[in-house]
Amino acid sequence: MKIGELGDRCGVSTKTIRYYESIGLLDEPDRTASGYRTYASDAVERLQFIRDAQATGLTLAEISSVLELKSVGERSCAHTTALIEAHVDAIDAQIAQLRSARKELAALLRRAQGLDPASCTDPNRCQVIGQTRH
Repeated sequence: MKIGELGDRCGVSTKTIRYYESIGLLDEPDRTASGYRTYASDAVERLQFIRDAQATGLTLAEISSVLELKSVGERSCAHTTALIEAHVDAIDAQIAQLRSARKELAALLRRAQGLDPASCTDPNRCQVIGQTRH
């Protein structure tokens, strides 16, 4: 199949496919006599794996490391599991930070809602963040 068909089947642009080839994520395809790229059916599976792995948050370098292990016939399960665990831990840390930020913002909102709007015209009397000055 040609590059456009591969891109359509996998939902990526031809530019993306060429980029993946340039960094070694996809093997260089065979070419027709007129220079068109022709891809075997296994390119669809590999490109879908790359796309899906990226969607989960894996970097191209991480994806490359998984594909390299597979290409030399080694099992990549433990390596892939470690990568995914690291991403889960990072997401958990982000969630904790977001919860903390939300708690602080909710407290600021409650303070702001309790202020007398008339006192907010004087910058020395109204301050949502920090202490009210008189």
